[in-house]
Amino acid sequence: MKLNNLKNIAATLMIVMGLASCSSDDDAIVINPPATVDFSGTFSQEDQMGRPGINTVFSATPDIENSFNVTIPSQQGAAFQSLFETQLANLHGAFGVSYENNILGLDITTLTTVLASDVLQVAPEAPTTYFDGTNVLTGRTLTDDVIDVSLILLFGGQNGDRFNGQDDGNGGTLPILVTDGVSASGETPSATFPYLEAPHGS
Repeated sequence: MKLNNLKNIAATLMIVMGLASCSSDDDAIVINPPATVDFSGTFSQEDQMGRPGINTVFSATPDIENSFNVTIPSQQGAAFQSLFETQLANLHGAFGVSYENNILGLDITTLTTVLASDVLQVAPEAPTTYFDGTNVLTGRTLTDDVIDVSLILLFGGQNGDRFNGQDDGNGGTLPILVTDGVSASGETPSATFPYLEAPHGS
């Protein structure tokens, strides 16, 4: 009985849809022209991300983060380097340790000076990479694990693995801060524009 009812409903829907789609050949079809884009008014910058994650890690308050987002890169160093240095020192201090020169040998002042200007450098004569073990911040490819590289430079210490869940020497354990835990393996960008691969399924 239920099956027959379902068949009747389906048949009725098909007839209704068919009737709704019928039209006379001489009906006028009106296509509205595309709306024009209005660029008048005042626009303001909301965000910038030459180096993803840096502002998120270094900005101690939402006000600092928002201010960084609307400051042009040429003025960011003077405005934010000391704030970023204090924040990085505090992040290490929260775990009872001091910042240790990173895998590139950069002290805390030099590192925060480099990172306070939110620009992505490009080195035409060097391999394009965010960090390949030798070259650093010479560009960025679609397969670079940008967040892990940034975390290693910030928290990895001299060997790149300082905050990797090991004993802190005081009876505690350091957290894992040198990776976000998201694997970059299997990324296969296209050889043609726009180069990004299809979205990953769940």
